[in-house]
Order: sequence, then structure tokens, then C-alpha cells
Amino acid sequence: MLRKIVQVGDPVLREICKPVENFDETLWTLLDDMKETLRDANGAGLAAPQVGVPIRAVVVDVEEGYFEFINPVFVYQKGEQVGAEGCLSVVGKAGTVRRPDKVKIVYRDRNGDRYSIVARGFFARAVCHELDHLDGILYTDKAESIRDSED
Repeated sequence: MLRKIVQVGDPVLREICKPVENFDETLWTLLDDMKETLRDANGAGLAAPQVGVPIRAVVVDVEEGYFEFINPVFVYQKGEQVGAEGCLSVVGKAGTVRRPDKVKIVYRDRNGDRYSIVARGFFARAVCHELDHLDGILYTDKAESIRDSED
């Protein structure tokens, strides 16, 4: 089911999200809905607070594949990249943001199993962007410049 993507100004986007404790059908439905909503919006990632649910869950859909990260935590961040970012919750804007070029996170999958992954380049950018949402941070808080987007 498609969910409404909340927009900048909605207080849920500024909340510190709660860890997921129940890896059950409610979570699975949310993740399935987030995947459908993300693909419908043609985005690279979507965090649960962007659909009004303040829990530590994100989905990322990039060239490397589709990923679900529950309760993700950074293990390390290395390097640096500067590039353009947009956000499904900040329609009509784009910004230039400095991010790590390589990150490693540990996370749980939808069943609660623990994994780790290393992301580089755009994948790392997407992971960092989405994990920021879990702490109430928008890319506009970090952007070196913001402009109207052509979308």
C-alpha cells in the first residue's frame, strides 16, 4: 500500500526515532509499504519517519540492490564526497552535501537477524542520508548550498 510521504515542517521528521523491538507482521507490512512508496516516488531511500512512523527503519534502493536496515548503527565512516542530494520530504529543493565516501553499518533485517554491510559512493550517500532521518536530521541541515530543483 502506498503511504503518504510527510513533508518538511511535520514534527515527526525532527523526532529521534525509537528502536524496533518487535520483528513481526506490523513491521513487515510497514517495510513492504515503504518499498512500494519509495519505488512509486522514484527515490533512492525512505526512512520510516518519512511515512509518519518514528522507528529506526529505512529502505534503500540503489544500483547495488534493495536493502532494509532496521536499527542501523555506523561502525565506521571513511573518506569524503561532495554531491547533490534531494529528499522525498523536501520537494522542489536540492542541495550540495558533504558525506563520507565509505561507511560500514550493522543492522537487523526484518526477521531480527544481525548483519553488517559496507557501502561506497552513492550507496554510502544514500545510507547516510536515510540514517540521518532516524535522528531528526534533514539533508538541508548539512547542505553547503540549497537551490530549487528541476524536478
